[in-house]
Amino acid sequence: MHQIVIVGGGAGGAELATHLGDTLGRKGRAHVTLVDRARTHLWKPLLHEFAAGSMDLDHHALSYLAQARWHHFRFQRGSMDGLDRRRRVVLVAPTFDEEGRELIPRREIPYDTLVIAVGSQTNDFGTPGAREHAISLDTPEQAELFHRRMINACIRANAQAAPLRPEQLKVAIIGAGATGVELAAELHKTTRELVAYGLDRINPERDMQLTLIEAAPRILTAVPERLSKAATDLLRGLNVRVLTGERVTEVENDGVMTASGRKIPAELTVWAAGIKAPDFLKDIGDLETNRLNQLVVKQTLETTRDPDIFAMGDCAGCRLPGRERDVPPTAQAAHQQASHLARMLPRRLAGKPLKPWNYRDFGSLLSFGEYSTIGSLMGALLGGTIFVEGLFARFVYVSLYRMHIYALHGFAKLLFDTLAKLITRRTEPRVKLH
Repeated sequence: MHQIVIVGGGAGGAELATHLGDTLGRKGRAHVTLVDRARTHLWKPLLHEFAAGSMDLDHHALSYLAQARWHHFRFQRGSMDGLDRRRRVVLVAPTFDEEGRELIPRREIPYDTLVIAVGSQTNDFGTPGAREHAISLDTPEQAELFHRRMINACIRANAQAAPLRPEQLKVAIIGAGATGVELAAELHKTTRELVAYGLDRINPERDMQLTLIEAAPRILTAVPERLSKAATDLLRGLNVRVLTGERVTEVENDGVMTASGRKIPAELTVWAAGIKAPDFLKDIGDLETNRLNQLVVKQTLETTRDPDIFAMGDCAGCRLPGRERDVPPTAQAAHQQASHLARMLPRRLAGKPLKPWNYRDFGSLLSFGEYSTIGSLMGALLGGTIFVEGLFARFVYVSLYRMHIYALHGFAKLLFDTLAKLITRRTEPRVKLH
């Protein structure tokens, strides 16, 4: 039976495995296997909310094993670290438990069709001290780490008798893209909620400082300038320090150095500037990659050197005809590519030609937590850009995640999941306290 292997269970990979399992797997037309290093799936655009504590990670994580049983595919835990194109096998590294003991040995997974959807990771550009002293928000574990350190910093400051050091209770966020901007707004709200739970020796307005650092002349360079200006005004209204035109040259344990010679004190530093695909993609199977380690794909999402291997999501570099740049690495692009491959791979099994994929830009939305939501909708589909804000924009923003849940579970699960979260939200603290 035809073996379809999907490596990477992010937004696109999980949706594709679910669709193919429900169609090809359930009918016995193919064996569908999903490979991921984690046990659970989490929608990556939510990671800044978990880091800030405005969402509880455990309430939104989805077990791959459960999803595989419900939707007729198989799940194999592990990290891809190699590829043998001649033998058509994916090489998977051994998996270890929390104590360092081998849990699953190194193994090979055969494929007839391979889809690589391993996502992206933060690109620190080799900046000295970034790996040692800054936290990225690429994984749930990193989001949890930041959240724990933030709570511990508040508890420590509240308990100490000595005056606060210059860096204490200060957070530097490097990179003012969507992740950095949304994180700044969420942290402004949740740190004040956290202090309200008995940490009465801390004055948030006096003692806490959030600094957003961007090397470009403005924040949110990927969105229209009008949206960037609105976001800047909103952040400054929240007393978030916004520094543009400042390139970070070094990250230290108590702050950040910039090219202008300025030192920005910080007890916690988040690196959210730039992305790249995982480094191992440069060395697997002699496939073509670009400068960001992305696998270069055709408009059909086939890799340029092997028609049996596809790539999608953030790890794929796709340049559509007539475009000067690759398709942006966004959740909406991954969702569209997953939907396209869910239709095309059954055609491939039937010996029919693949149709090209076209990206539809539905605009950009930015959530500032409970403060506001702003964005641009539809892009060129209506002959221009429609700017939205407030409740309507918030509704559309939340709908993006609901669409992902719908793709994974269907309408009934989406409805019950939404109702359950509305009920439990009223019986829990407004910010995660542990």
